[in-house]
Amino acid sequence: MIDYAEGSGKQYHTGVGPDDIGKYIILPGDPKRCASIAAHFDNAKLVADSREYVTYTGTLEGVKVSVTSTGIGGPSSAIAIEELSKCGAHTFVRVGTCGGMQKDVLSGDIIIASGAIRMEGTSREYAPIEYPAVPDVNVLNALIQAAKSKNIPYHAGVVQCKDSFFGQHEPEVMPVSYELQNKWEAWLRMGCLASEMESAALFIAGSFLRVRVGSCFLVVANQERAKAGLPNPQVHDTELAIVTGVEALRILIKEDLQKSQN
Repeated sequence: MIDYAEGSGKQYHTGVGPDDIGKYIILPGDPKRCASIAAHFDNAKLVADSREYVTYTGTLEGVKVSVTSTGIGGPSSAIAIEELSKCGAHTFVRVGTCGGMQKDVLSGDIIIASGAIRMEGTSREYAPIEYPAVPDVNVLNALIQAAKSKNIPYHAGVVQCKDSFFGQHEPEVMPVSYELQNKWEAWLRMGCLASEMESAALFIAGSFLRVRVGSCFLVVANQERAKAGLPNPQVHDTELAIVTGVEALRILIKEDLQKSQN
């Protein structure tokens, strides 16, 4: 592969090198969310700011950790996990937002993905569509344990990943409305909890790269509750999702340290 970084020792898109990051990474979409996440680390410092990729590095439990934004969607998320894994990172927790789908999924709840519907394009350039997009079981369990320990309202289950935000929210105006609406109804009937845009690509790329990946999201709102005339306030404060992701990293770090001592 061509070295587009021209020998700088930094990754071309993210602008980081092996010395800049920890092996444990939180992945928000929004670059502006990185500082809020880094505030939960000890001694965090900005180490890179390139395109949509902002990276802070600090420590948790005395272990080096980082947060890197991915931007929106599968392509930029796959670039992030590829480049960060090339620099030695092995554990990733996506912390983001989603739209709820089942009527018992309330605004402000946290969704923990146990699998992702691959209704996007990036993962198809890694694996055949028959291969499932699932998180690492240890990261999944750590996220659930974290939410329980912090008394955070959560749901664990399958999420849907897509490439078009407006295809979800205005499917009827799209030329392929027949497909979007029929599949949405199928996902609802199968119990899909929420819709978002990154986990399928991250889970599939993580499987290929042999790294650990998991995801949790804040439910901003729920269009199915709105359709049913149920209360549906918008919630934009991502702190509970951040707390869940950071606590999950603490759990994983402690588990890994314990294993290394045995």
